[in-house]
Order: sequence, then C-alpha cells, then structure tokens
Amino acid sequence: MKPLLVTSAQKSFGETIALAGVSLELGPGELLALLGPNGAGKTTLVRAIAGRVRLDAGAIELGGRPAEAPGARDALGVVPQEVALYPMLTARENLETFGRLQGLAGAALRESVGWALGWSGLEGRAGDLVRTFSGGMKRRLNIACGVLHRPRVVLLDEPTVGVDPQSRERIYEMLTELRRDGASLLLTTHQLDEAESRCDRVVIIDHGTVVGEGTVGELIGRLFGGRRTVTLTLDRVPDAAVAGLELEAGSRAGRVLLDDPVEELPALLARVRAAGYDVEDLALHRPGLGAAFLALTGRELRE
Repeated sequence: MKPLLVTSAQKSFGETIALAGVSLELGPGELLALLGPNGAGKTTLVRAIAGRVRLDAGAIELGGRPAEAPGARDALGVVPQEVALYPMLTARENLETFGRLQGLAGAALRESVGWALGWSGLEGRAGDLVRTFSGGMKRRLNIACGVLHRPRVVLLDEPTVGVDPQSRERIYEMLTELRRDGASLLLTTHQLDEAESRCDRVVIIDHGTVVGEGTVGELIGRLFGGRRTVTLTLDRVPDAAVAGLELEAGSRAGRVLLDDPVEELPALLARVRAAGYDVEDLALHRPGLGAAFLALTGRELRE
C-alpha cells in the first residue's frame, strides 16, 4: 500500500490544461521531489492532493483510500511556501492554534506542542512573538504547524526558500526525523542541488504531464548514458561562436557534452585555439540533475 498514489490526474481551467494525465506514487518513508518549470502543473497537482482543487478525471489515494473518503485527508499534512503564521502570537500560541484546527485538544495538544518546539529547536523562543523571528525560525515554525498531528504524508512547497545554509541544514534534519518516524514527504522545489543530494527520487512534470521520473542516477543514465560534460574557462569572453562549444552569454565559460572525452577533447581544444582563445581551466564531470531537467523541459524562460 502506497501512502500516496496519483493516477491519471487531469485538470483544466477553461482552455488552459494544467494536468494532462499525471501519475505518481510516494513510497513509505520516501522523500520525493516534484520538479518542473513555472506553469508546469506542480501547484495544481499539490492543491488537488490537498483537496483544494477538484480533478476533472483521475484519482488520488491516501493510505490506500480515496482521498475524498471521510477522514482520508486526516493523515495529510500541508506546509505552504508562504509563511502562514500569526505574527502577533507567540510560537507556542501559533502551535496551539494550528493544533486545535487539526483536531488536537487537551493532553494530546500539549504533548504535540512540546514535541514541535523541541523538534524545531524553538523551545527557548516559545514565548516570543513570531514577528521577532528570523526567516529561518519562521520557516521551521511553519513546518511544525503543518505536522503537529503527525501526518503520514506531508506536502512541502519550497520549504527552504529564502533561508541561510544553517537554517536549510536544520530544516532537512527535521525532515529526516519525520521520515524516521514513518512519514512520507512530497517536496516541490526549484533548488535542483537540494533535490539531487537530498531526495530519494524525482518526478519532473512539464505542460501537465510527467516527462521524467526515477532516481537521479536513473534519469541521467537514460538521458546521457556514459557521456560527460566538459566545461572550459577561456582567457576572455568570446566575441564570436566557437565550433562545438555552447557558450554562456557574457561569460568566459563554455560547455560541451562528449561521448568519449579521451578521443574528442584534443580536437575540441584545437578548435578553441584556432579561434584565438587560450583555455585557463578545464573540468570534466558527469551531467547532473540540472542538465537532465533542461534536457527534459527545455531552456525557454517561463514566467
């Protein structure tokens, strides 16, 4: 039984197709990254799982039950991207308020609030007004307010946006603890480095459909095989194209994907020298999630 199963989800808003048959599954204790450009359908999918959008077709199951069944979404926690806290209440008062909204009361509420303050590292600030908190502290409290009822499935929308590296590390420590306790997490993010290093699997959607899924290694293997990316740093910003080299606008850096770097690199370097440039640095590496993301969704800027 999967904690979360989405099957052939479809949703349109007038003439705009937001979801065109998206399917995904979230395994027990898994951290799954949901990726995609702006307008790809991520937000609509998350809202549909949370019950804020009704699908035109398809199905969503939580813990093996239809999400629309009475009580099915009691096992769901939602952490929005925008900090949804009351700034004129203390941390403890915010937790108590959200706990009551989630159906907690009495001893159960007191126990959950105490756990959340310790889990988020905010015991020492429990009585302080949230308006005095740093961005990272608000983010941690925001997450705590969404999981007070100990949900089995948690939806997290950009949980680390705008925080410093120390706060980001603390947030991921919190998420690891949730998973250790049996929760399964679906995380949307534009931080591809985080998705690559932190998540068990990724699902990439674009134009309302799944265009890639699997572990990062599986995605890269399917897209690039054994090819490697070569990055060259030239002695100056090129003022003209260099054959076979993809140049970054206004930068001295250029990249190329090679099937066999040992065989192909000498010819590439010869072309660069023939164009009148010297190579100051050279790096060889396997394509990462960023390269896979661009290969699947394109380079067109989305607003």
